Amino acid sequence: MAAEGAGKYTEAYPMKSGDGPSNYAENSLYQKAVVDVAKEVLNKAIAEKLDMEIFSSANSFHIADLGCSVGPNTFYSVENILQAVVFKYKSRGLNSQIPEFQVFFSDHNSNDFNMLFKSLPQNRRYYAAGVPGSFYSRLFPNASIHFFHSSYAIQWLSRVPKKVLEKHSPSWNKGRVHYLDSTDEVVRAYEAQYAEDMECFLHARAQEMVHGGLMALTTPGYPDDTPPSHSRPCVLYQILGSCLIDMARKGVVSEEKIDSFNVPQYYVRPRELEAAVERNGCFSIEIMENLPNLLEPDTFLKRSKLVASFMRAAQEGLFKQHFGEEILDELFDLFQKKVKEQHSEIETRKTVDILIVLKRKEN
Repeated sequence: MAAEGAGKYTEAYPMKSGDGPSNYAENSLYQKAVVDVAKEVLNKAIAEKLDMEIFSSANSFHIADLGCSVGPNTFYSVENILQAVVFKYKSRGLNSQIPEFQVFFSDHNSNDFNMLFKSLPQNRRYYAAGVPGSFYSRLFPNASIHFFHSSYAIQWLSRVPKKVLEKHSPSWNKGRVHYLDSTDEVVRAYEAQYAEDMECFLHARAQEMVHGGLMALTTPGYPDDTPPSHSRPCVLYQILGSCLIDMARKGVVSEEKIDSFNVPQYYVRPRELEAAVERNGCFSIEIMENLPNLLEPDTFLKRSKLVASFMRAAQEGLFKQHFGEEILDELFDLFQKKVKEQHSEIETRKTVDILIVLKRKEN
């Protein structure tokens, strides 16, 4: 099946580790805020949708966080899930039946697992293990996971669509770094790559999950009625692209390098995510909500330094691999300046954080 082979072609761009000023652990406050607002929905999902009878004979409850990065957000997510499961046992008078918890932290092989495990909470109530590999392929044995979680990870595609990198293709994305502000052909190439990747993702999870198990996925996107070019991520990538072009004019980078560079991220619309689940057929959609908008201008967008820090922490590996480390400071300093200048334009664009909770069907 496609899922088994997907890992062979998966590109990896790990979040920035270490203790420097642009590391991901210190510059993922927005992602932490998403985890916080998702907590209430996760509590509801576990309280109402988790079938205790299915797990009553299990001695341990297995949780997997996909795209864990280097922390600490993965620890917050796991603790939220664990608390909700324990509360459900206690609310049913099953205190003596509360299982032990095994948590699997999973990310690409190149993720800094050393940093992750150095920062594991000392008072944790679970056994921890690392699982390296792409979540577009199999990671766990059949029917071994009770709860899958992933936040701000599945927007990363397994790779840039091939057609986008071919000079003689109608989908060649010359002069741009992303699909949102590009031609219809480029948009369709990204849509096709996303559909292929999500089928691999769901096919793998369907095999790994216990029947009746739950999976919660949070991903950035934009509303169904919004054209790609009117989304907020679009203007941020336009700004990044314009920074590279300015640097090319100064001779810092080559235009050829820019033409061959594309960000392998896909911002999904709710109806596309729903359609991907329905095509797969192994899961029922139990909850699907748009989380409250956290990118309010007064709290994030006017603080252009924070926006630049978030972008750099998440994307530095991608830019470093293609352009080299020496351009990074200038690139993201320029990006910060332009975000501040174009604040009013950014404010008018639309974005949404989608949380979907799926249950593994019995058949």
